[in-house]
Amino acid sequence: MDSPQKVVDHQPFCLSLKCFVKTLRLVVTVASMIFFIVAQAPEPYIVITGFEVTIILFLIALYMCSLDKTMRSFFWPLLDVINSVVTTLFMLIVSVSALIPETSTMIMVGGVFGFLTVICTVADCALMCQKLRFRPHGPYQNRYPCFQFRTLILCRGWTRQ
Repeated sequence: MDSPQKVVDHQPFCLSLKCFVKTLRLVVTVASMIFFIVAQAPEPYIVITGFEVTIILFLIALYMCSLDKTMRSFFWPLLDVINSVVTTLFMLIVSVSALIPETSTMIMVGGVFGFLTVICTVADCALMCQKLRFRPHGPYQNRYPCFQFRTLILCRGWTRQ
């Protein structure tokens, strides 16, 4: 007789939309950094993009190893949203400053890839904000189904007078 299969209640990070967005963000940021390095752009452009690549690699490794579930002392989705906002601001400044002066074509292409990084970062931030809004306590379940006031009224049987 066959033994029952264990049901997996969560999707692995590698197959999720969050992984796709973070990987796309990493690829576009690396492309921007490579164009800045090849064009010998000013050092802040290279340093900021390199710093963002390092942070994105750290977050991908963190989520792939499921350390966000192991290390409960940090609220990782909020930390990810804050990172996305800071990345958006820095990459927007770098991209605008790379495109405003008349510089080489490679620096301009790096600035365009910087704008694509900003778009990917906004998508990543929107994805994490959606998780915080609809599933704040776990990947697929709501720990408190009576969280909102209207639902609380309906769950407790209270009526308006």
